[in-house]
Amino acid sequence: MFHFKPFKSTYLFLLLALNFQLISCAQNPKVVSKNTDQENQTLKTGAARTSLYLNLLKGKNVAVVGNQTSVIAKRQTRNGRPVAPSFSHLVDSLLSRDVTIKKVFSPEHGFRGNADASEYVKDGFDVKTGLPIISLYGKNKKPSAKQLDGIDIVIFDVQDVGVRFYTYISSLHYVMEACAELGIQVLIFDRPNPNGHYIDGPVLEMKYSSFVGKHPVPVVYGMTIGEYGQMINGEKWLKNGIQCNLTVIPLENYSHHSVINLTIRPSPNLPNDTSINLYPSLGFFEGTTINAGRGTAFQFQRYGAPFFPESKFSYTPKPNFGSKYPKHSEELCYGVDVSSTKKLQSLNLEWLIDAYQKTPKTEKFFGKTFTIHAGNTRLQQQIAQGMSEEAIRKTWKRDLTTFKRVREKYLIYE
Repeated sequence: MFHFKPFKSTYLFLLLALNFQLISCAQNPKVVSKNTDQENQTLKTGAARTSLYLNLLKGKNVAVVGNQTSVIAKRQTRNGRPVAPSFSHLVDSLLSRDVTIKKVFSPEHGFRGNADASEYVKDGFDVKTGLPIISLYGKNKKPSAKQLDGIDIVIFDVQDVGVRFYTYISSLHYVMEACAELGIQVLIFDRPNPNGHYIDGPVLEMKYSSFVGKHPVPVVYGMTIGEYGQMINGEKWLKNGIQCNLTVIPLENYSHHSVINLTIRPSPNLPNDTSINLYPSLGFFEGTTINAGRGTAFQFQRYGAPFFPESKFSYTPKPNFGSKYPKHSEELCYGVDVSSTKKLQSLNLEWLIDAYQKTPKTEKFFGKTFTIHAGNTRLQQQIAQGMSEEAIRKTWKRDLTTFKRVREKYLIYE
């Protein structure tokens, strides 16, 4: 029989699952599949593993941190053959199971995921359920004691993409911190990391900590959001070293080398798997004057500017879903199409170097936010000095080695 006793940094594993055996120790729990052919098994998100958490929610007042990705897939068949799954939003699913949800918190881009990057998101009400929605990207990024009054458990269920400057992990930090201060339990419903197959990039220096990057981790850190939450707790990164009563509902049939295809875009400007894979590399352009495909249908799959040398490839950014004010809006941009790039196994700095070299000295290249995207001032200096990608990478090596040792303590999956 499976017994649960809540304590700090708890992991739940279903011991009767046929495909898993439990290997545990106090700080480094892992799940290892008995079946090496994981690709032929159905990946189940934490949200879909209702048997592991419904009993924890009975009689409790619950708040959900979620957005358009907070769904549970329902497998369907037609004439005995599998067809595309339908999706039920987590909030709807929990309400149908008589779970008492008092309110919903939404991260950047809003509860329905249709707000621009960096766009102020207001509080409101969910049209379908009437539940109050409190923005964590509006008046405050950290839930207040008043907003959490009467809440027993907070569920965090948001699809992350494993990139330091993608702000959902900063929202997780503040949710954990607020709940730790008030003695409220946090449940993370784990989701796969589509960029979980590698670790790369400069490690953030804490003097450049911001909502665009709060912790001393590389740009690509190779952890699920559940593993990352455990690291926030274990490394005592919350204010004053406080720790959260944290429970992770783990994925089933997942490893960091699993091929992940997201059917719901995690944010407006990551429309497909290609953009998600290229985002860690092209995301640096967010801190420059270069357009990285915003205002087109190929966000984070191209880059360009009107002051680049004329070339065969060009495009004109225009206001669209997810980008009301794209860089160089309505201007013809010459640039590079990278949408056919083979799946990256590491960061690509050649595009950043290329764009810098194509920018005339009369034009500004680096913007105010480049330093916080890079997590240091060195990368800007290295690019400006004309260092090669290989030479820049060598300067990351020691910090990456140190981070990997820290990361290892908190992994749940191989």
